[in-house]
Order: sequence, then structure tokens, then C-alpha cells
Amino acid sequence: MNNEYNEALQWLNSRTTFGIKPGLERMNFMLEQLGHPERRLKTVHVAGTNGKGSTVSFMRHILQEAGYVVGTFTSPYIKSFNERISVDGIPISDEDFVELVKKIKPIVETCGEATEYGAPTEFEVLTVIALEYFAKVAVPYISLIETGLGGRLDSTNVIIPLVSVITNIGQDHMNILGNTVEEITTEKAGIIKSGFPVVTAVEQPEAEQIIADIAKSKNSKLYRVGKEFKTIDTALHNGNEVFTFQSLFNKLENLEITMKGEHQVKNAATALMAIEYLRQYFSFVIDEEQIRTGLLKTRWEGRFEKVSDKPLTFIDGAHNPEGIDTLCKTIKRYYPDKKIHIIFSALKDKPLVDMIAKLDNIADQMTFTQFEFNRCAEAKELFELSTSANRHIVEDWEKAIEDEKQKIIESDDGILIITGSLYFISEVREFMLMND
Repeated sequence: MNNEYNEALQWLNSRTTFGIKPGLERMNFMLEQLGHPERRLKTVHVAGTNGKGSTVSFMRHILQEAGYVVGTFTSPYIKSFNERISVDGIPISDEDFVELVKKIKPIVETCGEATEYGAPTEFEVLTVIALEYFAKVAVPYISLIETGLGGRLDSTNVIIPLVSVITNIGQDHMNILGNTVEEITTEKAGIIKSGFPVVTAVEQPEAEQIIADIAKSKNSKLYRVGKEFKTIDTALHNGNEVFTFQSLFNKLENLEITMKGEHQVKNAATALMAIEYLRQYFSFVIDEEQIRTGLLKTRWEGRFEKVSDKPLTFIDGAHNPEGIDTLCKTIKRYYPDKKIHIIFSALKDKPLVDMIAKLDNIADQMTFTQFEFNRCAEAKELFELSTSANRHIVEDWEKAIEDEKQKIIESDDGILIITGSLYFISEVREFMLMND
């Protein structure tokens, strides 16, 4: 099976040569050949620049705690490719993946060769595999579907969800989504469906107004953070975030999460608002204790995740300016008196000047490195964009980590933060857990 699986994955990965092609024509063609599996599914659709994965994870854990079988379609992956399509946190098996590729491959080739729509992209094909898997193989009670990027023309936007969620708006994929908050918001808000509600944690006034206008035009109920739902009494307790959630439906006091950072409180609240809607309007049976336990159990790998105690080391997939802002706030919140050693590597198509400037402001020492990936920025380029007085280049990222760990252990002072591209963090996580 390994050979078959590797061949199937290689075929799927080869679709990256077709790039990113916004539009739903190819998706609709392929799904029609399969009898429209997406129409069989109960779904929640989640868009946003950051926070999608954490919000999905909070929802999944609460729903599972209540006894529901939950499918998730997320990206990118941290441990293995298959985890992008999971049920109750268990990735699709190699066998099921191979069988679905065999089934879908002829349809993909027909779409590329016999229609005017062109060849489907890797993400389009993966989305079709996920929808077919959830509809006909694993059959979860509900599926939580993350957009790839954007929303309006994203390949996942073929579903009609019970509720749509827009976590936030930030500067990412601007070459595709637009150069302004307004343009990006319009694309993200494209997931709102007529008559179905939208929950959002977007806070920029101009972005919130666009979402409100689109929701109104589609007769969709709107639930906004700070208005229809909010968090109050946020505090740290024994290293965990504690808060009270208040919505139009109820109030839950002294909720607790282990995920670090005030942004995770907002993600948890956004997930809770979507859960509340499912409870109120779709008869999901979820009690308060299941909500509390689900929140407390939630983890999301690669997001301010501790991977070593000696020295204290965290990895964080902060791959855009908003992600870097959130990381810096979390560091200040939890470790205000520690010396901060940062190792950074990122993709060259990101707003690197802005990202590096934010890290320079918080780091006592910056180390720039690189990893094997066709879009990776060279360590030298990152170094030259930095203004830190204490910055270094170590091109071999494994050596960079070992060197920094040793420095911190010898000085007994400081913590190590490894951040940047999620592709980079995926490799770092495996290396750290194998060698710690």
C-alpha cells in the first residue's frame, strides 16, 4: 500500500503546477460527476486570515465531547498530509486516500482535457476528495470546512453550511485577494449564504461594515464579537486563560482554555457562538459541562506550542503580520521578564519587512535561517531586512536550533521561539519531538 499511497500523493502534489485558479467551475463539474456529495453534508464553513484552525479545533472538541462524530478539512498540515482530512481527529487512512484518488483521477483528467474550465488545481482535487470522503466513506454527523484562502471563489465555497464563520481579516495572499481590507473582506464574506447566519470576530470597522452589508443583503443573521457575543473577565489562572462568554442566548462564566494568548480567547468565543447557534436552531444537544471540557481539551499543534522544557522552547506558525503581532502579544503576556531568542524562516512572497520589524522589536537575539522549499526566502535576505543589533545567519536550521538551545542552557536565561512559515514549523516540530 505504501507504493500506491506514495504514487497517489505524488499525483496529487503534481497538481501544484496548475497554481491557484480562483473559480468554482471546475469544482462544480467534478462534483456533478460524483453526484454532488457536498449536498449530503451538514457543515460549518470557516474563513479568515488567522485563527481558522484554532476555531475549528475548539468546535471539534466541544462537538466530540457531546458525542458527535466530526469531520474536519483543514490546511496546511503539521504532522502528516492525511491530517488535512480527518474524522474525530483521526486522519484519513492511506487506503481510503488511495481508493478516492483512483475514483476521482479520471474525472480530474476529463475536466482538464474535455472542458473549457482547464485543469483542476491541487487544492480543488483535495477538496473534492474530502467532500466525497465525508459524504460516502466516513459519514460524520457534521463537517467543519476551512477555506484555503479567500472565500467567494475558494474551492470549498460549493457547500451550503448551517453557519458560516469569519475569524478575522489581515494582510495575506494580497496578490489574489486584493490590496485593501475592504477588498479582502469582500472575498472572505463570499462564504455567507442566503438565509444562513454568519459569526465573525472581525474588528476593523470598515471590514465589519462590509460583512454586515453582505449579511443584510442575503437575509443572514449576523453575530459579531463585542456586540451579539463577547468575552468579559479575562484573566490568567495557573497558566491558563480564563474568561466569561456572553451571548444573546446565554452566559457561561469561568471558562478555561490551555491554548495560550488572548487571541485564543477570541477564537474560543467565536467557536462558542457558532456552537450556540447549532444548539438553538439545529437542535444540537450539548450541555455546559461538555462545552467546558471540550474547551479545556482543545490543542492546536504549531500554535505557541511548547516543544521543549530545557530550554523552554515554543514553535509558532506566525506566517503573516497579524500572526506576528499575536505572537508578540502572547510572549509579552506570558514571559515579560525573559530574554527572547527567536529563530525565523519564512516564504519570500510574504510582507517580510513588516514581519521582521515586529520581531526585531521584541527579540533580544534574532537568528535567520532557511529550509528546503521552493518558495523559501534565503537566510541572507531575511538578515538584511533586519535592524536588530544582535542578529545572526545560520543557514542550516537544525544547527541554528541546537546552537541557540545550547546558548540559553549555558546562560540559564531566556526562552527560544521558533517561528515563521507553517511549512518550516512542520519540519521543526518533527525534529524537536524526535530529539528532545
